[in-house]
Amino acid sequence: MLAELPVAPQPYAANLARGVEEHQARIDELISRHAIDWSLDRMPVVDRALVRIATLELGWRPDVPTSVVISEAVELAKEYSTEDSSGFVNGLLATIAHELRPDEDKLNVQP
Repeated sequence: MLAELPVAPQPYAANLARGVEEHQARIDELISRHAIDWSLDRMPVVDRALVRIATLELGWRPDVPTSVVISEAVELAKEYSTEDSSGFVNGLLATIAHELRPDEDKLNVQP
């Protein structure tokens, strides 16, 4: 898909896309386990994409702080998804972060 774009994406964006594709089974398993009463196919498409990207960063990009991962996903959900999406994304990523990064003292998540 990346090769077919009219303009090459930024390297970081391309790395995220490749990472989500490479680790999608594990990412989707984590999301499905923590998304109580929500199946992946029931989530809004934007939420699903944001949570997949953020889960990749939480699990495979330790150089990106947890607070940054969650805050950016929440802001994008506010801008591009449903009215309730930012809270859903925030809560879901906080629980995934707790599993993937248990050594962090405190998550800086948005209310």
